[in-house]
Amino acid sequence: MKIALLGYGKMGKTIEKIATERGHTIILKVDKDDTTYDLSGADVAIDFSIPSAAVNNITNCFKANVPVVSGTTGWLDHYDAVAALCEEKNGGFIYASNYSLGVNLFFELNKKLAKMINPVEGYDIAMEEIHHTEKLDAPSGTAITLAEGIIENSTKNKWQLDQGDSDTIPIIAKRIDKVPGTHTVTYSSEVDDIEIKHTAHNRNGFALGAVVAAEWLKGKTGVFSMKDVLGL
Repeated sequence: MKIALLGYGKMGKTIEKIATERGHTIILKVDKDDTTYDLSGADVAIDFSIPSAAVNNITNCFKANVPVVSGTTGWLDHYDAVAALCEEKNGGFIYASNYSLGVNLFFELNKKLAKMINPVEGYDIAMEEIHHTEKLDAPSGTAITLAEGIIENSTKNKWQLDQGDSDTIPIIAKRIDKVPGTHTVTYSSEVDDIEIKHTAHNRNGFALGAVVAAEWLKGKTGVFSMKDVLGL
């Protein structure tokens, strides 16, 4: 499979390594300052760029009839418009806040736990996420996805950075050098705590999931998620 990499930072380089090991060829590497590039010949594109470049990158893929896997976070105010453009152009698109296969299992576990605890009185919810100091957005897209999964299955109706109340999930966002990503959801009561936690050891899990998603997306049209890729 011939892959175009849109974004060639640390994640892009890790994706290149994983993709090459799986027998694929990287035919294009687009750095963050590149706005014009030729996608011809690519079977699929993988976008791990920056928030300000993501929509342009994804749009270029639709125009070039190249399916695109995007892992860039911080641009989701435009998601509905991007999804509509994908349908209009008969493109192929997957967005995930986190491509780690383990994290996507964690997302489903998080929803299940929220649904189980919801009718039980006395528990309140808090979240913490820790990432490396180079991460541009806070809270992380993964933390927001976790919060949305809880909101769908509980009486909480929103999330807020740093603080919360009876209707709000507080998300504490920490930035510590060289931490790939740790996410913790805690339900606390007067008598006990219930906690689920995912800790990434390196970027390889994110990169592998993105390549697996690209392999799955090749030749398909429509708007998909990692639930589709994993059959969840």
